[in-house]
Amino acid sequence: MELVQLETFLAVAEERSFSRAAARLHRTQPAISQAIAKLEQELGEVLFERSSRDGTLTDAGEVLKEYAAKLLNLRTEATGALTELRELHRGRLNLAANEYTCLYLLPLMDEFRRQNPRIKLVVQRTLASRIPDEVLMHSVEIGVLSFRPDDPQVKSVMVYRDELAFVVNPNHALARMEEVSIRQLGSQSFIGHSITSPQRQKVIQAFRRHKTRLQMVVELPSLEAIKRFVAMGNGVALAPALTLRTELENGSLVRVKVPELQMERKLRLVYRRQASLSHVAVAFLKVVEAYAAQHGDPYYFQAERSF
Repeated sequence: MELVQLETFLAVAEERSFSRAAARLHRTQPAISQAIAKLEQELGEVLFERSSRDGTLTDAGEVLKEYAAKLLNLRTEATGALTELRELHRGRLNLAANEYTCLYLLPLMDEFRRQNPRIKLVVQRTLASRIPDEVLMHSVEIGVLSFRPDDPQVKSVMVYRDELAFVVNPNHALARMEEVSIRQLGSQSFIGHSITSPQRQKVIQAFRRHKTRLQMVVELPSLEAIKRFVAMGNGVALAPALTLRTELENGSLVRVKVPELQMERKLRLVYRRQASLSHVAVAFLKVVEAYAAQHGDPYYFQAERSF
């Protein structure tokens, strides 16, 4: 089994068509069909449903697709690493973050770019739950998480302290209060995030512990949409403090303290535990550590112990 065979197989699987895969690889369709037939013969497994015309994978094909993607990503990574060794003044760093954790990266990227203007930084927006897998699949080299990954193959370094904040529109009745209890929020209409997360579950559990109803009347797909909707006078919300700096400074939102909902969030950089990081990744981590030393809390740099 050769990489070129896996590349052909992956092209057919992704394009869901032998003809489109042939066009993508600049080969003839018979050549593609022959390559797939040879691969199936070597593996002793049928990879595509013969009764389907859209390149539907069999169970064996689904398994091979995951490993093929990983191997081809490794090939790309190896090629990039060798190029980087030859040309130290060039390079690229692929990171993964979601809408929230990307905000932590911005000042670090700014500092890194000042020091390394020829290095390209690419941040891939990814669901937080998928980031450890993306790191292990070699799709990205470093990811940013707001929870501790439970995979022993992933190493994590805590880099930022954040907290959950309760916010309202400045014309809301609660905006005039410095502090409220969670029981006072039972009648409030909450604007929530439509994506489930460990933090969301903690909030739900907190309301249950205090026997208070949590009315989540609207769910939106992004934190930006939630902030804007509340600023327009619709309900109240809970959001990471990191995401609220602009709104709190310009007065479009007001933060009110809720002692029962004081929840600290620690952001982490994660990468493969057994991997040799690229020169670019090592340089980025050095910038992160130096930035934390210079600016102090809420920035810091502390490796987490493995499980």
